[in-house]
Amino acid sequence: MTETPSIDRSRRIYRVDKFIVPPHAREEFIGKVRTTHELLRTLPGFLQDFVLEQSAGPGEFNFVTIAEWENPECIENARAAVLALHKKMNFNPQDVFARLGIKADLANYQRIDAQE
Repeated sequence: MTETPSIDRSRRIYRVDKFIVPPHAREEFIGKVRTTHELLRTLPGFLQDFVLEQSAGPGEFNFVTIAEWENPECIENARAAVLALHKKMNFNPQDVFARLGIKADLANYQRIDAQE
């Protein structure tokens, strides 16, 4: 990926969401993730994303999603856009996760090297 000179690397923020998804919930979960990430890719400040499924190892989380944003303001705007999309879809993640037995660990991160 080529650096864009106008983007301050030290302000970039990463949304990293980790999930434990039971096998029976996989397809429904992936469908919701794809819909959400399709929206994210259209928003201002979006840089890149990854939707990862565990392929080996003893890790607890079998899905990880990562979205990179220009700055904290962009991620806040994205949060509002996702909430609006979920409302339009009549989708409540907490209810769906409870129904399907999905556990999530959701957080924002910054690069250590960008802060030093």
